[in-house]
Amino acid sequence: MLEADFVIIGAGSAGSAMAYRLSEDGKYSVIVIEFGGSDIGPLIQMPSALSIPLNMSLYDWGFASEPEPHLGGRVLATPRGKVIGGSSSINGMVYVRGHARDFDHWAEQGAAGWGFADVLPYFKRMEDANGGENGWRGHGGPLTVQRGSRTNPLYGAFVEAGRQAGFELTDDYNGAKQEGFGPMEQTIRGGRRWSAASAYLRPALRRKNVSLVKGFARRVIVENQRATGVEIETRKRIQVVKARREVILAASSINSPKILMLSGIGPAEHLREYGIQVIADRPGVGRNLQDHMELYIQQESTQPITLNSVLNPF
Repeated sequence: MLEADFVIIGAGSAGSAMAYRLSEDGKYSVIVIEFGGSDIGPLIQMPSALSIPLNMSLYDWGFASEPEPHLGGRVLATPRGKVIGGSSSINGMVYVRGHARDFDHWAEQGAAGWGFADVLPYFKRMEDANGGENGWRGHGGPLTVQRGSRTNPLYGAFVEAGRQAGFELTDDYNGAKQEGFGPMEQTIRGGRRWSAASAYLRPALRRKNVSLVKGFARRVIVENQRATGVEIETRKRIQVVKARREVILAASSINSPKILMLSGIGPAEHLREYGIQVIADRPGVGRNLQDHMELYIQQESTQPITLNSVLNPF
């Protein structure tokens, strides 16, 4: 029987870090449940291939938004990683901390312990930053953060164009001054994508008290108002992975609320529509998601100095 102290749903950014930290002192056993496959191969590990996994059903859940009323009813692609490392294995490798005011706003709204001063030590502990502002950045952590060489003159021209347009500049947007044009930071190490799987999950799996189970998480088992395990589908069979202490949902901002609702935790009226027994009426589950938009702007270079010539498959 599959059983551990902690059962984590999802081997993405959060799940990988949780597996690493919970197993660190060797006191507790950890099982990580992941439906996606391996992240080995150039399409994920080679940084310049970053746009390819985003469009592959092998690596991406293929989610889409509902028609957006403020965007003329358009439906937006909403990629989520379906692979070891989760979305950190298919994203653009851009490293950006959440804005300090966002964290402080959460704390003001009642999320005690989530102010920026509270989370900054954890950001510093997490990273091994190559450069950045003293006092604000971490060194020696598991997540490598680098800056590109920026030898191509287009990089400097882009920043200068921002200045000329009236925007501010910053030497470190992950430091004290978060607004402004400046050098981008990347989760890349030694020319390879440095995902949460590389930084956290693989080191954790080398420990005897951590194991990875391939399976599709169907719901959390709740007994006497306590989560006791996770029902999964694996090899066309339904199994239960039992949790002696806790079940941790780390299945993304989309799959986590879905699993909660399938487990009976969510808006009661909505759950009853689908014949799901209500364990806890929580109206906010599955609502109020905010995400950043991505906008592509292409311009023609007046000189033959772009990377376009080296972006062919070979």
